[in-house]
Amino acid sequence: MLPPVTTYEDLRAQFRWTIPASYNIASDACDRWADVEPMRTALLHVLDCGDVEAWSYGQLKAHSCQLANALQSLGVAPRDRVALLLPQAPETAISHFAIYRLGAIAVPLAALFGPEALQYRLENAGAKVVITNEAGLEKLHALREHLPFLEHVICVDGAREGAIGFHSLLERSSDSFDSCATGPDDPALMIYTSGTTGQPKGALLAHRVLLGHLPGIQMAHEFLPQTGDLFWTPADWAWAGGLLNALLPSLKFGVPVLTARIDKFDPEGAFDLMVRHGVRNAFIPPTALKMMRSVDHRPYKEKLQLRSVCSAGEALGCEAFAWCSEALGVAPNEMYGQTECNLVLGSGAGVGVSRAGAIGKPVPGHDVAVIRPDGSVCELEEQGEIAVRRGTPVMFLGYWKRPDADEGKFLGDWMLTGDQGVVDADGYIHFVGRNDDVITSAGYRIGPTEIEDCLIKHDAVGLAAVVGKPDPVRTEIVKAYIVLKDGFEQGDALVEDIRQYVRVRLSAHEYPREIEFVSEMPLTTSGKVIRRILRSRAQEEADLVEG
Repeated sequence: MLPPVTTYEDLRAQFRWTIPASYNIASDACDRWADVEPMRTALLHVLDCGDVEAWSYGQLKAHSCQLANALQSLGVAPRDRVALLLPQAPETAISHFAIYRLGAIAVPLAALFGPEALQYRLENAGAKVVITNEAGLEKLHALREHLPFLEHVICVDGAREGAIGFHSLLERSSDSFDSCATGPDDPALMIYTSGTTGQPKGALLAHRVLLGHLPGIQMAHEFLPQTGDLFWTPADWAWAGGLLNALLPSLKFGVPVLTARIDKFDPEGAFDLMVRHGVRNAFIPPTALKMMRSVDHRPYKEKLQLRSVCSAGEALGCEAFAWCSEALGVAPNEMYGQTECNLVLGSGAGVGVSRAGAIGKPVPGHDVAVIRPDGSVCELEEQGEIAVRRGTPVMFLGYWKRPDADEGKFLGDWMLTGDQGVVDADGYIHFVGRNDDVITSAGYRIGPTEIEDCLIKHDAVGLAAVVGKPDPVRTEIVKAYIVLKDGFEQGDALVEDIRQYVRVRLSAHEYPREIEFVSEMPLTTSGKVIRRILRSRAQEEADLVEG
């Protein structure tokens, strides 16, 4: 918890981490309220019909204990991986808490993932159980023979062929469960993050990760919790932004969370949802804010009750910052981090840290700097790599089954982000760009390798390379350069066929929005694609459009 002071300098000086010897996310974010105030509202779930279903902390505890007993009876033991392929819903929160009680590891997966993306992650994690809905079950049917570790599938929509019914499991189980005595460094969840080489890597996060997020959440949300606070985010709970920047910290602080299934972001729907339900605190990624800017906000402006808005996942920019301040009535507090070490830079207008175009200052409790390749700290306005010093509780335990990747992530005591930045004279850090090939699109970090691997499976594709092309709304879009196999002719029909091929097999946020056919690919002497040439070409195209 942040000390009750009003300046950033005092926050930094007075803050100290207090990490208990025994710590479990379910106990802290659920039971601490359920045991003393069981009827306290935890979730307000918007049903498809528009009605709102209230869930108390007592209900979340009882149901998650029932599920923990059920999972244990199915053979789930501490450190076993349980995957969650679910949208925002009470069952998702219940499942997380049940897994944490068991000392098992939650593996959240985005509902928009296609079969190939799911297969890789489930295989790599060795998931023993998957909890999903009917839509997810359809994707899993064709994968079961490729997943030897997968013993059970549980469906929240009821029993189906090859799946156990979620609610019937709960009905048969006791609502009393002695949670595993986990320590703060014991693993709690694993979120897959994309890189530039190879397939996505599972970032293993400990129970302490929730504690590590608290000062940044309080700073960005103007000393959350306050009377009347109600939190909402359109971000999927399968991502660090939705889960760790919104759901779990809010529940920890006793702030109810408004949940709604969002298959596709609707800017007018976002305005309407916040107005109808009196949302006070929101985490809205920059792309979503930019999409909201494209519609008329005036009918909603006077009805909004927002107290705090924060944004992260990509650079917000000065224009979106100014629009948000005017249209939503509050200055957006920008945050920065990565799945491996999230929410280490932040803003807080209430303590005087707010600057358009900057990603903030180091959050109390985190030591963040811009460093040179030798590990020394850069001078003011000198460009270098944004790095986080070891020792913060938000830092990941390591990459799942990838010790080689762990080594490359650190330089001495610094964890390298791969992002370039500069520090200005007032101590604000400004994002410059990435020193790798990761594509940032609509808040998602997308590695090119997974998409390229999918593209070359298409019958017409001989060689493929993927880069990010600058885009005013999404920050970047995925652009693919493709050399066709002999016998295939380029055309609009083929472009659309290739797009849908990737969209169906990977996900709706990874498919190439632009495809350019080329006669040859720029290659090194060892046969590697020289992506910087393609990135430069894409940048020039974007500049011509803007010009």
